[in-house]
Amino acid sequence: MSLSWVSPGVAYLTRGLLSIFVPAASSVIIVVGLASLKGVRVSPWIISAVVLGVAPLRFAAYILADGRSQKRKAKRLGARLVPRVQGKWPGNLDKLVNMLLKSEDEYLGRPLEDEIKVLGPTINFRLLWEDLILTTEPQHIKASSNTMLATDFDNYVKGAKFREAANSVLGTGVFNSDGETWKLHRTMTRPFFTRDRISHFEIFDRHADHAIALAKERFRAGLAIDFQDLISRFTLDSASEFLFGHCIDSLSARLPYPSDAPESTNAIQGDNASAAFSDAFSQAQQIINRRAAMGQTWPLVEILADSTAQHMKVVNTFLDPILKDALEKHSTAVKLEKNEDDQTLVDHLVNLTSDFKIIKDETLNILLAGRDTTASTLTSAIYLLTMHPEFLTRLREEIISNVGPTGRPTYDNIKEMKYLRAVLNETLRLFPAVLEPRAFRESIRDTTWTSPEPGKKPLFIPRGTMLSYSVFLMHRRTDLWGPDALEFDPDRWLDERVKKYLIPNPYIFLPFNAGPRICLGQQFAYNEMSFMLIRLLQNFSAITLAPEPAMRPPAWWAERDGRQAIEQFRPRNHLTLFSEASPTLM
Repeated sequence: MSLSWVSPGVAYLTRGLLSIFVPAASSVIIVVGLASLKGVRVSPWIISAVVLGVAPLRFAAYILADGRSQKRKAKRLGARLVPRVQGKWPGNLDKLVNMLLKSEDEYLGRPLEDEIKVLGPTINFRLLWEDLILTTEPQHIKASSNTMLATDFDNYVKGAKFREAANSVLGTGVFNSDGETWKLHRTMTRPFFTRDRISHFEIFDRHADHAIALAKERFRAGLAIDFQDLISRFTLDSASEFLFGHCIDSLSARLPYPSDAPESTNAIQGDNASAAFSDAFSQAQQIINRRAAMGQTWPLVEILADSTAQHMKVVNTFLDPILKDALEKHSTAVKLEKNEDDQTLVDHLVNLTSDFKIIKDETLNILLAGRDTTASTLTSAIYLLTMHPEFLTRLREEIISNVGPTGRPTYDNIKEMKYLRAVLNETLRLFPAVLEPRAFRESIRDTTWTSPEPGKKPLFIPRGTMLSYSVFLMHRRTDLWGPDALEFDPDRWLDERVKKYLIPNPYIFLPFNAGPRICLGQQFAYNEMSFMLIRLLQNFSAITLAPEPAMRPPAWWAERDGRQAIEQFRPRNHLTLFSEASPTLM
């Protein structure tokens, strides 16, 4: 039943009331009918009891039957149920509330990690009686989440549950589709990401120069810069020009000032269209993240309106004219026989379809990947290098040795720089840009996963179950990466640890997904990140972290274990990882 003209919450409640009313009405009709056959008058109190009792009894019967059914199916397959989180409140409501509350101040992934320490690497949260299985086990991720081994690919899909949660932002784009729709988007987009296109560095060079000039201007004034803000503008401008030939020009807006600076640009930033677009897009992604975490009940927190609507209105106001202009120019472009190598993604797409929604959804999906993941990784890389200046010095030496102090890096330069690639890989290991929400899958058929504990029965995965994998937590497992897994050490990509840990089990490192859904822009991202790091370290020999008060973690973090005790910024996530308050640099 479609109720797209009302809020998600009202539509959800309407469906729920109908599911209650129909059985209740049917029960009343049956009771009254049986009573009339025997000539008995039914009391209104009995009718009320039937109406009020049918729904909870029906739900309880469903939960009981579902539990027994899962046990029978698991036994038939020689398997066992996935270990379940046990909360104190019905439906593990206390666990859900606790996770949502802790997400504000707790270290990223900590609530999940605490449960995994007790139950093992694969657990079932069973939130509000809905199975939600999360895993950090490489063999399960390999089997179920991204490669699905060609043989079982069709058993794991994004599914209707996630599509509904993400549809208002991602539409039917490549990150939010299955089956023939996914194949269509994938087929249309793949040819665009050729080596010739992704190794054209003129766009990177122009916007990198602009960003570095802004940073130098700020430093000359003795003020720090918000690096996450600066690098997000660089990636947004680069991605927008690369993808649809129209630079959003977010670098033209003045940079925000630190909290202790004598002036502020909040009003200027608020009036800037590109800044508004960027902020609205990020806010919409955070809402998708919240929806995914809540499962099917997410509409209950959007009773009055779709929470993404106001943000997507800003996004659409900015993006729609650009795409419409590309469609209008398409016929002229054909007449002029525009060189294929000079075509943007939008040029490429309009040659394949005139469907505005398909073009918009795919462009927005690719823009998300092209901007957010790269900005996230560069922010994390600079943060880690400021924490480890010895690695920054070593990286700069490789850059000067291979490219010189001012030369523009080439594709071959980047390919030859092994330590640069090691720094980026190590950053992606500790702070993978793509996090859990994009990693949701749904099982179509009953299946099993190999037990992570030798000697035990495999794990039963019921059909229709939401599955999620945490690359963030998997990348930090000491049993997979060694006792120093929580340390930032680029050399692990160059020494014997590669042969010891990664080569025997390549699925322990999945920053760009793998298999049929592997990121098409992986090499584009590596090139852009490499180019910008080279440019930055050609211009700056040292970078110092100057954390803003809002960025500093709570004092009690230092009392915990692992990276939480030493972290100097607050990693958060929506569809990608970001910093709660950006590292400010001097």
